[in-house]
Amino acid sequence: MTTLKAVRGTRDLLPPETALWNRIEATARRVFARYNFGEIRTPVFEDTSLFARGVGEETDIVSKEMYSWEDRARAQSEKSQSLTLRPENTAGVVRAYIEHKLGETGQLQKLYYIGPQFRRERPQKGRYRQFSQIGAEVIGPPSAGSESPLRDAEVLEMLATLLDELGITGWQLHINSVGSSADRARYNDTLRAALVPLAHKMCADCQRRAVTNPLRVLDCKVPEDQPIIETLPKIADALDEDSKSHFAAVCAALDAASVLYTRNPRLVRGLDYYTRTTFEFTHGGLGAQNALLGGGRYDGLSEGIGGPKAPGIGFAMGEDRLVLTLQALNQGAAPPQVDAYIAPLGESLNPAALALARELRRAGLSVELGDGSFRLKKSFDAADKAARRIVILGEDELASGILTVKDFSTGIQSKVPRAELAAHLAQPAA
Repeated sequence: MTTLKAVRGTRDLLPPETALWNRIEATARRVFARYNFGEIRTPVFEDTSLFARGVGEETDIVSKEMYSWEDRARAQSEKSQSLTLRPENTAGVVRAYIEHKLGETGQLQKLYYIGPQFRRERPQKGRYRQFSQIGAEVIGPPSAGSESPLRDAEVLEMLATLLDELGITGWQLHINSVGSSADRARYNDTLRAALVPLAHKMCADCQRRAVTNPLRVLDCKVPEDQPIIETLPKIADALDEDSKSHFAAVCAALDAASVLYTRNPRLVRGLDYYTRTTFEFTHGGLGAQNALLGGGRYDGLSEGIGGPKAPGIGFAMGEDRLVLTLQALNQGAAPPQVDAYIAPLGESLNPAALALARELRRAGLSVELGDGSFRLKKSFDAADKAARRIVILGEDELASGILTVKDFSTGIQSKVPRAELAAHLAQPAA
């Protein structure tokens, strides 16, 4: 019989690595709360047309990478529906904003999410077909200030704070403006014309993108194509005065907050809904695929999927990239150590050991429970791997109420009254 394994492009996350994932997510939640973001949870699958209309039919995500299927009708009166596992979450958040009429509150909506996304792409280090993202969106009616460059700068400052609090040092922020939808369309025409005599010298993907989505040519990572790309027209030359002033205001706010950044005229991002500010945070510890996270402004996305005018800005970060970066910085998860390991000396003491463990856990301590069938050496070996201290529970200890406790970091063994045990175990190791 063939041994079943996880599907290619997916994987199991196991302890102790999951402790690092939990730390990243807990830190993100704390930071988001300080900036007044609330959590949104959208379905993991949506109507396929949401992504075709929102993300763009000519993007790689929609044209090549989505997991879609036909949901067959269950009754003659029903129509079948094409459904897709979400390849990104911004479109779903905006759909929820429209469906639940959040714009009618007149308030700015600041929403974050943590959860899995799905793309059919070639698996490699830090890139999987099921992957988890942390992201956030700021969206609302123009009257709530959703178009303000201050919103862009605040999101970028928040991300700088988050990376700092995660302990990720040495990150770099790259920013650019792709202008309004009219600017972008004008630049696309200019870029398409410029690529006509050059595309045949480039990689197969660039040759295709030169016709279908010229902006994506600027994202090419093929080394041989870089000299050609450097000669192409810059999008900054296609911006109107409003877009230029908006970008200047974003930069001025970042300067005031002392957030360091680099202007990158080639940074356009790959999704059709982006307008004006686009950005990426990168880190050298990731090698060639050095992007930690990215995002941008999407002022026309709501209207593009049938909603009201609701300018917004958001980002998404892959948790795998964050984990790899922290591990490269020697901040990976160490095996967790519980406060105490309880070692009953005999199977008849198992019930008393469980009662003691319950007592200590209710006092807020983390406890691993041994078994009375173990020899004492086996209990010590297991405790040394799992806990900071071992608590020995024999007949004498049970009768007297005085427990034997050994601290593995110091080797000191002491007698502790049961009433004082929780406080003793809560103390840091000497």
